[in-house]
Formats: sequence, C-alpha cells, structure tokens
Amino acid sequence: MSIEDQELFSQTAFLQEIRQEMATVLVGQAELVDGLLIGLLTGGHILLEGLPGLAKTLAVKTLAGTLGGSFSRIQFTPDVLPTDITGSMIYRPEEQSFAVKIGPVSANIVLADEINRAPAKTQSALLEVMQEHQVSIGGQTIPMPQPYMVVATQNPIEQTGTYPLPEAQKDRFLLRLLLKYPGRAEEEQILERMARSKPALKVQKIASPEQILGARKALDQLFLAPALQHYALDLVIATRPGELKQLSAEQKSLAFNAAAAIEVGASPRAGIALILAGKAKALLSGRNYVIPEDIQAIAPAVLAHRLILNFETEAKAINATQIVQQLLNAVKTP
Repeated sequence: MSIEDQELFSQTAFLQEIRQEMATVLVGQAELVDGLLIGLLTGGHILLEGLPGLAKTLAVKTLAGTLGGSFSRIQFTPDVLPTDITGSMIYRPEEQSFAVKIGPVSANIVLADEINRAPAKTQSALLEVMQEHQVSIGGQTIPMPQPYMVVATQNPIEQTGTYPLPEAQKDRFLLRLLLKYPGRAEEEQILERMARSKPALKVQKIASPEQILGARKALDQLFLAPALQHYALDLVIATRPGELKQLSAEQKSLAFNAAAAIEVGASPRAGIALILAGKAKALLSGRNYVIPEDIQAIAPAVLAHRLILNFETEAKAINATQIVQQLLNAVKTP
C-alpha cells in the first residue's frame, strides 16, 4: 500500500467506527446508515421515504450523536412559515434595536420531519437553504455550519393534509432512500433492545465535523476510470427518451423499452450525484477506486426520484425504481 493510500484510509477510518457505534442503537438498516454516510461524505442531502416506526428519526439522531456537531429537528405542519425555519429579525426593547434570530435550519445535521406536510412556500425556503448553504435575514447573509446536511422524511401513504414535493425540488436531494420492514430476526432484536421503559439510545462521539470535511477532501483522491465515468453518463442519458441517439446502437435498442416509460429524464445534476455517490460507496467499502458495482448499487437511490413516468407506466403500477433497474440491465457494463 502506497503512502498516499495509507493517508487516505487513515483519514476515513472513523467511518467504520460510526457504523459500529450506530449499530449499538439501530438493528439492521445497513442501507439507511450507508446512505446517511454517503450524504455526509458528498455534502448531499437525503430524502427518506418509509412507513412510520421504521427508525427514520432515530437513525438521524443517532448519526448526529456520533459526530458531536449541532443537530436540529423541524416538525413540519401546514401552518409552519418560512421564517419559522430560517429565522427572522426580532426587536430587543432593552437595546432599542433589531437583531437577527437564526432559525432551526442552522445546524450541522437538520432533520426535516414530514417535509410533505409543509406548504410549498415553506418547502421552497428550506430547499433554497439546502442549495445555497446560507440564509438572508434583514439584509444579512448568514452561512450554514459545515458540514451541512438536511435529511427530510415523508410518509408515502399519507395524502390528507400533505403537499407533495414538486419533481424539480426532488432533484435537490442526492439520494432518496426507501425503507422497508425489517426481517423477523431483526424485529426480534428490536423488541429485545427497545421494549423497555428506558432503551439505551446514547452513543459515543466518534468523529468531529472537521474530520468529515477532511474525508470529503479524501473523496476527491479516489480513482475513477474514464470508462466508468462514461458508464454513469450512459445511465443518465438512457433516462431521457429524446436523447437515446447519444447511446450506441446496441444500448439504444436495449434501453428503448425502459426509456419509453419515462416522461422526463434525469438532469445533469443526476450525473454529478451518481459519480459522487459511487465514490462514497467505494470509500465505505474500503477501496480507493470505484468499480461498476458501486455505481449500480447506488443508481436507484440517485436516479429514481428524479424521473417523471408517463401515464401508461403509472397505470401499470410500475415504479421508477423498477425502471432504473431495467436501465441497469440494458446499459452495457464496462
């Protein structure tokens, strides 16, 4: 192992320790934990979608506990205003002046619980902060603490009193993670660990925000073969029905059926996200280079929420994740 590789792995060794520490509270949910770590490593935001009781909130709070940075939880409801989350100017009588009071959106990790219960104006305010990493209040621009990550949750079965995220706004999320019920053996462990008056939920601080920022720099050192970059681009282009001409004749014919199910494909932002998430996946696997399996493993979480399916596809109860899987089978692996 070269000196550069040794330095790379020493900078990121704490990631495995975070995994192990989170496992003292969470049972299973390996994909959720990895997805959260990928968000931290890449500076991307995460959208969690799952039924109530699947440890979405617990996972985010546990991760925040291992980092020792600031954590904020915002419970969205239809009456939450943009200033409730970003902050506002307040008057201080004793000083006879106005001062900025920053809102709960300012923290290293922000949990936006049930984001689809907030009206569009409030959602837009949060998404603007996610994009710009700053807020403007009373003529002052206030940067967010670094590292900065927003994890938003939504319940897929709740429709009454909700305001679904517009498709263009979903594009701001690096990953959408779909949570499933645990297996029987895992659920037995959950009962043993949690079915008590005071479950042991406290975790030890493993890493500092500065270490996370250092790991982000290490991410840029990972090797990505040109063929894999072309592969990621082929996957993104294959989601765009009108752009299939950019693929090879063989890939075009294989991808046609899947692309025909899509109304609007993924944006260039999706390609950037796919490369970054693939690198983070490789780093979490203990490698300093990316392999096709890294791209394939993360592609559904990166691409599915960015696609708009046509009416015929939705009528057949085919979802975007299934379409992405079809594209993975169609586009030739390098």
